[in-house]
Amino acid sequence: MDAADESFSQQRLGDLLRVSSSVVEHLDLEEVLGRIVEAGMSLVGARYGALGVLGDDGMLTRFVHRGMPVDTARRIGDFPRGHGILGAVIAASEPVRLGDLAADPRSVGFPAHHPPMHSFLGVPVRVRDAVYGDLYLAEADAGRFTDADENLVVSLAAIAGIAIENARLYERATIREEWSAAIADVMGALLDVRGDDALEVIVDRIAPLVDADLVTLAVPTTDADTLGIVAARGAAAEALLGREHDVNATAAGRAMTSRRAVSAPTQPADAVFPGQAAQGPTVAVPLLAGDEVLGVLTVSRAPGAAAFTDADLEMAFVFAGQAGVAIEVVRGRDDRRRLEQADDRARIARDLHDHVIQRLFGAGLSLQALAHRHPEAADDLSTQIDTLDAAIREIRTVIFALGSAGGAGRGGARDRLLSVATEAGRPLETSPRVSFRGPVDSLVPSALVDELTGVLREGLTNVAKHADARTVDVTVSADDAGVHLEIRDDGRGIPPHSRRSGLANLAERARQRGGAFDVASSAAGTTLRWSAPFGEPQTAPEREESPR
Repeated sequence: MDAADESFSQQRLGDLLRVSSSVVEHLDLEEVLGRIVEAGMSLVGARYGALGVLGDDGMLTRFVHRGMPVDTARRIGDFPRGHGILGAVIAASEPVRLGDLAADPRSVGFPAHHPPMHSFLGVPVRVRDAVYGDLYLAEADAGRFTDADENLVVSLAAIAGIAIENARLYERATIREEWSAAIADVMGALLDVRGDDALEVIVDRIAPLVDADLVTLAVPTTDADTLGIVAARGAAAEALLGREHDVNATAAGRAMTSRRAVSAPTQPADAVFPGQAAQGPTVAVPLLAGDEVLGVLTVSRAPGAAAFTDADLEMAFVFAGQAGVAIEVVRGRDDRRRLEQADDRARIARDLHDHVIQRLFGAGLSLQALAHRHPEAADDLSTQIDTLDAAIREIRTVIFALGSAGGAGRGGARDRLLSVATEAGRPLETSPRVSFRGPVDSLVPSALVDELTGVLREGLTNVAKHADARTVDVTVSADDAGVHLEIRDDGRGIPPHSRRSGLANLAERARQRGGAFDVASSAAGTTLRWSAPFGEPQTAPEREESPR
């Protein structure tokens, strides 16, 4: 080798060291890939350069290019997927050097608006033992690429593999740190909420932390083959709430059945149900508590956004496991709170029964004794005795309500009537006061309870719609003649010429049961009385409910 050749070789080696240092000094993966392309172009004097990253299917999933004007790249459209000469480099897994691209039989031509290219050099980039991607260079300043150019680019590719591995490790560490912060943030928030709000917190907190366009959380429904969306944040989230979809139709369903994180590169429009917008990279993660799947968290980015990495999937699964544990902690805490409330209710009910009612009953007996000793005050004392009796009945109703509040499975007449009064009385200014007389639970058969709850619901609905009442008293009594329901309000009464289709419906219910119905109304309020014997109805009762 003469002095000129040695000097040139030393210069090329110096160029390789220079461009290599510009590659390895960066840790951001996207920047590292761009630096590799620029280093290759600078090293061999190429006008165009690109680095294609291979996906699991052996095709290109990312294409970082330099040298082509932005507007030209925009007119060309989507990046290549790895056909033609680019595919030949992928298939060969070794350098491919051409003097004229168009003359090679493997060439498939260029898309519209693509600049002309002749000389070409493609070199695989390996990370450890696997091909990470391929470095492509085109249009050498000297007209063609030489053996020396190829050797330099092969050396650069080896250095690039190390830089990419370092950048990937750094990216993985960064993703772990971000997910760890997200996990800590969500776990802290979960411990401050009730069980019903836990799923909402997960969705609210995770969306901004992972740069998601849409986050949904679906839970198994009573149908084992469907999932129902109970929480959603992001694009078109409101339209998704309450929707149900087939377990087998989505990544969420696959995540639930496999109990593993599942990713998809895209989610086409209408793939789950009509009107569903298209989504980009999507990952679905099951929320597990032991062997139970509590729900599935689905995180989607916008179409064209960066895909979720393996580190994302790994940390998402860790997050899901910890979120599942946190939800169980929240539920356990709520169960403990409900037990404490049930104990408090039972204690209050015992105190009311053992102390308050007994004292009121004793006061009533004392008043009765006074009435016998002082006949001149008997009427006034009788009025006070009746007031005490009414107070005792109301307190007994409260005791029953306290005792049944924690027992969702109870279905006695009192329990059902109290539930209807609470539900139908919500629009009223104050909740209806309900009292019971006689053995309502033991005497009233289930079929008649159904009828009674319908009458009570319709009566209270009419009061709420038309009476403008401040107080409503409901009395339910049972005796040998049957069951009796009275609804009394202090509203404005029924106008003389108003429609009474609802009242006619209540009267028809009573007639079919062989009972009675009447209404007394004035400007001071309205009293509705409905009664029926315990026997079977004469005909099947009508179920229409109309406003009065």
